[in-house]
Amino acid sequence: MGAQWKAKGKELAANARGKLFGRLAKDIMIAARSGADPASNSRLRLVVEQARKVSMPKETLERAIKKGAGLTGDAVHFEHVIYEGFAPHRVPVMVECLTDNVNRTAPEMRVLFRKGHLGTSGSVAWDFDHLGMIEAEPTSANADPELAAIEAGAQDFEPGEEGGPTVFLTDPHDLDLVSRALPTQGFHVVSAKLGYKAKNPVDPASLSAEHLEEVEAFLAAIDANDDVQNVFAGLAG
Repeated sequence: MGAQWKAKGKELAANARGKLFGRLAKDIMIAARSGADPASNSRLRLVVEQARKVSMPKETLERAIKKGAGLTGDAVHFEHVIYEGFAPHRVPVMVECLTDNVNRTAPEMRVLFRKGHLGTSGSVAWDFDHLGMIEAEPTSANADPELAAIEAGAQDFEPGEEGGPTVFLTDPHDLDLVSRALPTQGFHVVSAKLGYKAKNPVDPASLSAEHLEEVEAFLAAIDANDDVQNVFAGLAG
């Protein structure tokens, strides 16, 4: 789909699960700045639902909400930074970070991009669409993703890969609206976030097995960085 890159099977590993919880905790803290009540904070509600879906411990979830809302006395200062460039063999990449120290993150990104190419701001972003991305699963055998997309107000949808959830694509401003409408159309929302989708993704079939392995290794190294929240790679499929 040329959307969010995900390492094969990484969510099954214990260390990857810890990484996932860490990323969600950051998202929760950022969202909770606008209020600690998910009922009146749509951004927080979406992230909390995602955290519960992957069985984040209740105490971890509640601690992140309180910390983000400033209820613990600990100040949270995360900066949202985007790094863009190319993986090996000219595969475009957008890397989304939440960091408490840009002076640490920036040199780490420069090192990680040595096997590719780190571009300047805007050098790759023009080749990506900024969209709302909603992963949702059908709640009945009769659920029709095309009809659901139309009725819920999504711009488009992409069928799930290998039995995975359908991805509904929205205008960034419509993310919460569509997320609320999909359950009425027979789909349970698994996750909802803003992201980047490549306009002209590279077909993996155009790369040799060796080159594709180099791209995957590069993306995995970027994804493993503690400050990285999401990696969006211009790979089709």
